[in-house]
Amino acid sequence: MTIITSKKLLKTPIFTVSEDIALDPDGFKIKRAIVHHGGSAVMMPVDKKGRILLVRQYRLPAQQYLWELPAGRLDPGETPLQAARRELVEETGYRARKWQKLAVFYASPGFLAEKMTIYLATKLTAGEKKPMEDERIEMRWFTSKELDKAIESGKILDAKTQIGFLKWKRYVKK
Repeated sequence: MTIITSKKLLKTPIFTVSEDIALDPDGFKIKRAIVHHGGSAVMMPVDKKGRILLVRQYRLPAQQYLWELPAGRLDPGETPLQAARRELVEETGYRARKWQKLAVFYASPGFLAEKMTIYLATKLTAGEKKPMEDERIEMRWFTSKELDKAIESGKILDAKTQIGFLKWKRYVKK
C-alpha cells in the first residue's frame, strides 16, 4: 500500500487525526480516518509475592472506573522502556530494577496508530508517586488468582491488562 493523500483533520497535544487514502499495486483503494498517537508504555509491576499492582482511575471514553496496568504515553524522543520507567514512578511511586518486555501490539489498528509496549517490572522499591494534575489514581495489589478470576468474569475490561497478564502467565518462567 502506498499513501497517495493524507489530510490532517485535527491536532491535539496527545494525538492527531488524518484522512488518508492508500492504493495498492492492483489499484485497490482504501480511505480511512486515522488517529495518530506516539505510542504507550505499559508496566506490569509484580512483587516478591507474585502479586500484580493495578491502578484504578476514571476513563472518560469508557464512562467508568477501570482497574488496569499502569501506562502512559511516550514523550517525544523517548523509548518505550524510558517511558515505562518514568510512568511507573509517576503513577505508583515504585521503581523496578528488572525490566522484561512482555508484548508489543496495536490496540485497535482499524483506526488507531498507537503501538503499546508492555514490560514486566520486578525487584520493586516503593517511593512517592507523582501523578499528573488531571490524574486521580487508586492502587491495589492483586494475587495472580484474583486477577485471573477478574479477567475470566469480565471485571477487567482493559485490553492491555488482559494481554499483559495472560502473556506473563503463559510465557514467562517463574
